[in-house]
Amino acid sequence: MGTPTGTFTNPVYDSNFPDPFVLKEGDTYYAFSTTSGGKHYPTLISKDLVHWEEGPDAMPKMAEWTAGNTWAPEVLKLRNGLYLMYYTAEWIDVGLQCIGIAESRRPLGPYVDRSKKPFICQQEEGGAIDADPFRDDDGSLYLYWKNDGNRIGINTYIYGVRLSPDGRRMVGKPKRLLAGEPNWEINWIEAPFMWKHEGRYYLFYSANAYNTSDYAVGYATCQSPLGPCKKAPENPILRSRCDAAGPGHNSITVDKQGRPWFVYHAWHPDAIGSIEPGRVLWINRLVVERGKPKVLGPTCEPQPIP
Repeated sequence: MGTPTGTFTNPVYDSNFPDPFVLKEGDTYYAFSTTSGGKHYPTLISKDLVHWEEGPDAMPKMAEWTAGNTWAPEVLKLRNGLYLMYYTAEWIDVGLQCIGIAESRRPLGPYVDRSKKPFICQQEEGGAIDADPFRDDDGSLYLYWKNDGNRIGINTYIYGVRLSPDGRRMVGKPKRLLAGEPNWEINWIEAPFMWKHEGRYYLFYSANAYNTSDYAVGYATCQSPLGPCKKAPENPILRSRCDAAGPGHNSITVDKQGRPWFVYHAWHPDAIGSIEPGRVLWINRLVVERGKPKVLGPTCEPQPIP
């Protein structure tokens, strides 16, 4: 993969790659997604966020507590060089989606989870999914997730908790930071992603039914990593437009100039809910104007390559 110049047009990867997370290591980007193409956790590799090559299954062998049904992985690199992947899978003992932790010495794995049970599983609240690890400027670690309440007909929340330095234990009790509301969210809130910019905490989330064009992204500003958090009145800030239907489940990375980019999936408008091409990979610049994040997209016209 060389260093291309010029422009690109979304989507940057026009095959199924739902719930994308991007890890930047040096001058290389590693993307991870929900199960697709026979892989538990498919990966992609890029030098520029635009041209992607298929990578290995990040976790070819699952933990003994799960039979699969694998979703939404995100990766955290510890100070000792170990990589932790926080992932969602079905706990066969209870039939719910829960969050596990797997480890590797390399960014693309293979990741291994030797645990006998998941790390988080809120059984009384429908399960736990969409884990998002976050490191603050002082090195402290946090984890965010969603209770899978819509699975059992109850409300959904975004939770947060501080983690131990090894990323494997909770420090204190989880806190409810955001709740799904009966507005555009239809009480269905998920896919948290915490981002700190110029000393401010922004907690992004997706809401509404993921398999509709009403799925969209909002955000809240938080006074600390564990709140309190307040949703923005201008939500949603990313919604269906041009060839992106139901955009959501974002992560954020930076280009070689340090500029933030919003990474997310979206359906083709004429193929919502399809298996192929499914939810494809989009990127757009993220800017902050007067303390308010703004996604410069979805865009269907050519843009400069990052």
